[in-house]
Amino acid sequence: MTTCTVNLRLYPSRSSCFCYSSSFSPSSTPFTLKTPNKLLFYGVTPSKMQYQQTLAPLLSRRLFLPSVSGIWDALTGGNSPREAVISIRKGMLLFRQGDVSGSLTEFDRAIELDPRQKAYLWQRGLSLYYLDRFEEGAEQFRLDVAQNPNDTEESIWCFLCEAQICGIDEARRKFLEASVDPRPVMRQAYNMFKDGGDPEKLVSAFSNGKEHEYFYASLYAGLYYESQNNPEAAKVHMLNACQSPYGLRSDDYMAALAKVHCLSRNWNSN
Repeated sequence: MTTCTVNLRLYPSRSSCFCYSSSFSPSSTPFTLKTPNKLLFYGVTPSKMQYQQTLAPLLSRRLFLPSVSGIWDALTGGNSPREAVISIRKGMLLFRQGDVSGSLTEFDRAIELDPRQKAYLWQRGLSLYYLDRFEEGAEQFRLDVAQNPNDTEESIWCFLCEAQICGIDEARRKFLEASVDPRPVMRQAYNMFKDGGDPEKLVSAFSNGKEHEYFYASLYAGLYYESQNNPEAAKVHMLNACQSPYGLRSDDYMAALAKVHCLSRNWNSN
């Protein structure tokens, strides 16, 4: 019997530790992101980790599967999980660059290499949305929420997909319930999509708040107007999100998404 030793590094947050396989060093990844408390992660984005006090519950799922894949790879000697994670990173980079179709190709390749990835690939759902493949996008987000019922953003994105398929009323009837989001801006956005509401009030509530709060309020106000088939109002808020300080400077995947949204609709500030 061959004995395989896996060396793990622990990256502590306020209340928990996260494990990384030694074969996946954050410093060796194609790109890395910093969370507000300066922790380095790979293959994930800080879109759902804006507050230090809520890092642990919001990060666990995002980090779990790549970490498990790396450990499994080390234990079995297989390359498929490692290659799958690389494909996910490539897909995320392509999406950031505006190549939505190319990003989906990489995400699908990751699933072929390691089928376990599918239930966690929220990035794939976003790409499907921007390729107008709404049924597949809704399926992806439902899979994700089944794994993590605390994810309010994926509940919203499932609604956005299904609103394009069956209309707002039916999409709202099928709305995926999620637990209370620790972020005030996302609590209000979630309730707005779930029960109906005024996007202008959402933006106004956070116009003088933290930079990321204003960005997310503008982003989801724009998306709400899009679901209501009001492209002019959607354009105003989505451009505001892109041009906000957070939208311009942040490495958040959702900041890149706002830019992709505007590019895909040929929206600009001129």
